[in-house]
Amino acid sequence: MKNIAVIGAGTMGNGIAHTFAQAGFKVQLTDTNPEALKKAIDTISTNLDRMISKEIITDIDKNKTLANISTYTSLNEGIEYASLVIEAATENEAIKIEIFKELDALCPEDTILATNTSSISITQIASHTNRPEQVIGMHFMNPVPLMPLVEIILGYNTSSAVSKTIVELTEIIGKTPISVKDYPGFVANRILMPLINEAIETLYNGIAGVKEIDGIMKLGMGHPMGPLQLADFIGLDVCLSIMNVMYKGFKNPKYAPCPLLINMVNAKKLGIKSKEGFYDYTSSKKAQIVSSQFN
Repeated sequence: MKNIAVIGAGTMGNGIAHTFAQAGFKVQLTDTNPEALKKAIDTISTNLDRMISKEIITDIDKNKTLANISTYTSLNEGIEYASLVIEAATENEAIKIEIFKELDALCPEDTILATNTSSISITQIASHTNRPEQVIGMHFMNPVPLMPLVEIILGYNTSSAVSKTIVELTEIIGKTPISVKDYPGFVANRILMPLINEAIETLYNGIAGVKEIDGIMKLGMGHPMGPLQLADFIGLDVCLSIMNVMYKGFKNPKYAPCPLLINMVNAKKLGIKSKEGFYDYTSSKKAQIVSSQFN
């Protein structure tokens, strides 16, 4: 398995492409937006420069990594030789299903199809292909080049051979695979998102401000980042999408998204990506307290 195709050149897609290319794999990175592809390569180059400055890699390593990545704007290109395709499009079930239908029609019969979804059913996605036994979840953590975990999600029909192959591949690229079953939110987000949602509820109910809530979780619980800042980092739209998936999947009110989260997403206050969420990022990516109704 030497050729890996990555669909989607956003934050997760470019991080996955970076990780595989640095490990020596040929990577075909596809996005319908040429500007997104250019931004992805620029981001990968910047991250590699940061690794050079820390003496983790050399200039030669950087050049080899970038040379391993080819970019495409159509699914019809770049996937014909891929042994594995990893979809990293937006966290939207309908979009992912359409992509998997196309991939199933275009890819060789033995190609493994993986999704980087953080909450959507692998079994549901796989049911729209003619190869459900070859569909699996590979939930990378952000930032991908730095975070060691890959949550491996086994769909109802995922074969043991495919599972074994993906676990071994994950270890080859220097990550730690942990396999879980296919239920809404899997493990990582089934635990993390209710915590974030409860922090938002605490703010919504006026019990404490943004700084206080995050400060308590950092100083008292040892979290490197408070839950509200983490929500900004993930993207409030992504947080809402995951909460909705779990609420729909479990029919349990404890997974209902906080009204404040819904309002902020509707107002396009999405966190770092929109330069404002619970914190203000207009001057830099460093979180500044928002002067608003939160405080």
